[in-house]
Amino acid sequence: MEYIKIRFTNDFDKSRSGRSMADLFQSSSPMFSFSQTTWKPQLDIYETAEKIFITAEIPGVEKENLDLEVNPRAIRISGRRTGAPPAPNGRYRLAEIQYGPFERMLYLKSPVDTENITARYKNGFLYIEIVKLPHRTRQNIPISSD
Repeated sequence: MEYIKIRFTNDFDKSRSGRSMADLFQSSSPMFSFSQTTWKPQLDIYETAEKIFITAEIPGVEKENLDLEVNPRAIRISGRRTGAPPAPNGRYRLAEIQYGPFERMLYLKSPVDTENITARYKNGFLYIEIVKLPHRTRQNIPISSD
């Protein structure tokens, strides 16, 4: 069975040469930064010979704030999770929930049928089912002498 190799990335901003100090501190302790960085929802991906199944864990996101884009070789899940502002006289003791924009890009080894995709959102999970295109066999093309 041929498995699809999937690469996870959000490295679209080539101008950033490295991580900022806020990024470094946020990864070890969210108390150091409340920046609106892009976060990545957790995914489960499995496949059969005919289909790819993706489950994205995105609790607290309204369906209207989700976007799903697909082309024959890539899938992009993106959106925004908004949170309630803290009380004006309160302060955080712990802040681990990530808010703001999120994005996951999945690059697929095998092409998929962009006309045959279903997606549903229930209880904080986005379920995506994608049909693979059949593998094309090599075809010999006759060459004329004209």
